[in-house]
Amino acid sequence: MTLSLTFLGGAGTVTGSKYLVEAAGMRLLVDCGLFQGHRELRERNWQKFPVPPNSIDAVLLTHAHIDHSGYVPALVRDGFKGQIYCTAGTRDLSKLLLPDSAHLMEEDAKYAARRGFSRHRPPLPLYTIENAYRALAHFHAVPFEHEVEIGDAARAIFRPAGHILGASTIELKLAGKTLVFSGDLGRYDSELMLDPATVATADYLLVESTYGGRLHDRTSPLETLAEVVARTTARGGTVIIPAFAVGRAQSLLYYLEQLRRDGRLGHVPVYLDSPMAISASELLCSHLDEHRLPKDLCDVVCETATYVREAEASKRLTMDPTPKVIISASGMATGGRVLHHLKHYAPDPRNTVLLAGFQAAGTRGAALRDGAEEVRIHGQQVPVRAEVVSLETMSAHADQADLMRWMGGFRSPPRNTFIVHGEPAGSEALSEKIEQGLGWTTTIPSHGQKIELA
Repeated sequence: MTLSLTFLGGAGTVTGSKYLVEAAGMRLLVDCGLFQGHRELRERNWQKFPVPPNSIDAVLLTHAHIDHSGYVPALVRDGFKGQIYCTAGTRDLSKLLLPDSAHLMEEDAKYAARRGFSRHRPPLPLYTIENAYRALAHFHAVPFEHEVEIGDAARAIFRPAGHILGASTIELKLAGKTLVFSGDLGRYDSELMLDPATVATADYLLVESTYGGRLHDRTSPLETLAEVVARTTARGGTVIIPAFAVGRAQSLLYYLEQLRRDGRLGHVPVYLDSPMAISASELLCSHLDEHRLPKDLCDVVCETATYVREAEASKRLTMDPTPKVIISASGMATGGRVLHHLKHYAPDPRNTVLLAGFQAAGTRGAALRDGAEEVRIHGQQVPVRAEVVSLETMSAHADQADLMRWMGGFRSPPRNTFIVHGEPAGSEALSEKIEQGLGWTTTIPSHGQKIELA
């Protein structure tokens, strides 16, 4: 029986993860992510889907981050009629993320129309809020570690991956073979999230390589956070932290609460300016079995910041000259309210832009990290005179050592290990490490490549 795997995203890049599995008359899509970063990548979101969406029997999501789930509304709009299998945490976060993604697209299209900086007339969103809510009706939550039947021919097990609430690895059994998808693995010994669960066997493995060639600094980010806030506020400035609304924002609140409890934050006000991050923070306390925080500490962490829900309040915050800390989405400064804060605060050398995690190539976050003297926001060139600090110890992604530790839990080598979801250098480094350290066969697939597995 023919079993094939097609890499429709997450190959040669860290975004747009989509893996099409075909066998036994079934088409299954594992992850359905949005491409982000360089224009060349973003334009893939607008291309016709490589197979008719109505020919796909089911979608399985490893987790809710937009680079793994953000294309779902477009897939459903264009004809997908099956179920979307995921964990309860992923379903709950998707209820926040997908409508928010659509809202940002609609707002960006309106803004582009008003300012006239789009090449399109009129500028349109990739999908609408209505499309997002319609897609959510297809979500079907399954428990961790429980084998679920997918149609007549496939079975799947979702296991904890750490990383964020609901994040899972997926073991997919089809056509007599077992495929394992790592999704995005979290770090071992995290202060917030649980360790990734061990997987015993796989005929074929797809493993992420976001940090495939790097080792994280294992020191706590507390010291850097404390120093950045202290020196910025001492010169009368504001700390702007672009942060992923799901995962990173909650980690930042945890560390800032620690600093406040230790008396190291003083009276510096902290604001969480992202309705989605606020809702995700509240969800943290309703999924206590998926992280290390007891309920009382979880409640305290969520009370660390002043929540900014309304757009008008966000505008007032932008113009407030008081030294402060603003956490706002998005994490790579690709959209959202943080762009308005950057436009106002980046030109002033008293302020600091604190980058708290991975910045994909082609994003504003990557440009800031690499020392750009100006960035383009809403059609304008904005000078960057603020201090820029990259806090990479905040990453929720496994590094090379974590990835090797997780793969070391397999009882026998897969027939082939596909290195995905990484920039070329990271994927190549991890491939070499696996082949030398574990003796496994590896392949780095290219975008659109179809491989016959059996």
